[in-house]
Amino acid sequence: MRSFRIQESFYFPGREVFPVIVVSFILLVVGFVALVWGADFFVDGAAAFAHKLNVPSFIIGMTVVAMGTSAPECAVTITASLRGSNGMAISNVIGSNAFNLLVVCGACALFTPLVIKKSTLKREFPFSILAEVVLLVMGTLGLMVGHIEGIILLAIFVGFLVWMIRSAKKAMSAGEAVETEEIKEMSNIACFFSIVGGAAAIVIGGQLVVNCAETIALTFGMSETLVGLTICSIGTSLPELVTSIVAARKNQAEMALGNVIGSNIFNVLLVAGIATAISPIVITRYNLIDLIFVIAVSLYIMALVWRKQELRRGGGISLLAIYGLYIVYICLRDIL
Repeated sequence: MRSFRIQESFYFPGREVFPVIVVSFILLVVGFVALVWGADFFVDGAAAFAHKLNVPSFIIGMTVVAMGTSAPECAVTITASLRGSNGMAISNVIGSNAFNLLVVCGACALFTPLVIKKSTLKREFPFSILAEVVLLVMGTLGLMVGHIEGIILLAIFVGFLVWMIRSAKKAMSAGEAVETEEIKEMSNIACFFSIVGGAAAIVIGGQLVVNCAETIALTFGMSETLVGLTICSIGTSLPELVTSIVAARKNQAEMALGNVIGSNIFNVLLVAGIATAISPIVITRYNLIDLIFVIAVSLYIMALVWRKQELRRGGGISLLAIYGLYIVYICLRDIL
């Protein structure tokens, strides 16, 4: 009944289905734009406000800015979870991680080798795989990630942030270079409107994306899992793809792989943690298969970059090919 009401809100008696699909796609695009726009404004306002409180730039980068990049995925996943669209909620997280690893890294490697720091390769990369394994174990044990599991994921996320901040402080005290964020100067009023307006756009965008994605899924007979793995995950990850490709073309993509790893950690621990802490998510057999696939891809990329600490064009092509095969697979299994 819930899904029927969503479709009915877009349907007008006496008209064909085609106009409904057109409107849904247009509103879907509007929703994605609102998510990206809202995340940018929210991050700018929150970062500027934190800077006024004399919070160090590198801490702002690791918290406010880093979490802001996961805002679109978070909005879509939480909205889907609250509406009971479990397949779309968990699939958006898994699909975003797969897209980041295979498409973002693969596309950037076509332009220039992606360099990864040894410290990232030995710490953050294994930790991202561990986070995915934890989510897999949680889903396998009860075929559901509930409130308690969500709180555990959030607790691990907080521990991860504390660890990263302490590591950065230790590096700074040792005289090592630590990346800092460029914070925009904003007045208190501008900060307020950026935070409130950005948050509102994120919420509205998330609602539009989930509603329209469900309508499209119903019309074409697609499952929520397929929609989450494709439409939602690709749409919420497009900003990272565009930004990374532009940086790669300017030979400034040294940190692209590290950023992807960080984004994937945030998706599993923060996004999935908040969503499941609010509303339990049922895990299906296909969700487990997709999660195992993401873990296998992470291990494959680690093997590619382990010796020379960089991802070259050949590896990038293989990643894009794997993603193409994966899309074919999930489409076929949805049909069959």
